[in-house]
Amino acid sequence: MRVCFQLQVRPDRLEEYRARHAAVWPEMLGALADNGWHNYSLFLRPDGMLIGYVETPSLEDALAGMARTEVNARWQAEMSEFFEDLEGAAPDRGFLVLEEVFHLEDQLAARSTNTEK
Repeated sequence: MRVCFQLQVRPDRLEEYRARHAAVWPEMLGALADNGWHNYSLFLRPDGMLIGYVETPSLEDALAGMARTEVNARWQAEMSEFFEDLEGAAPDRGFLVLEEVFHLEDQLAARSTNTEK
């Protein structure tokens, strides 16, 4: 499962947000890997729009696994002050999941299957 999501970082906190992600706690990195977060990347626009991408067998299971870790509770508490419009939700629960409308490999595979018939 490929998941893309969006959050808005407060413009006045961009530099600190970048610094925090340049040195993520080792135990947080381990928890993400152990709970199904693979090929995980964050992309930040100059205006604070943050786009995340992760591959996981199940987003629901990946989020639930992280919710069971103490390190995630600490990380989310610290990171929540960096974001706009969370309405009380932790960042890992307040993001907007974007709809995937195109994936090259899927279309190439479908085309290959159709031409073999």
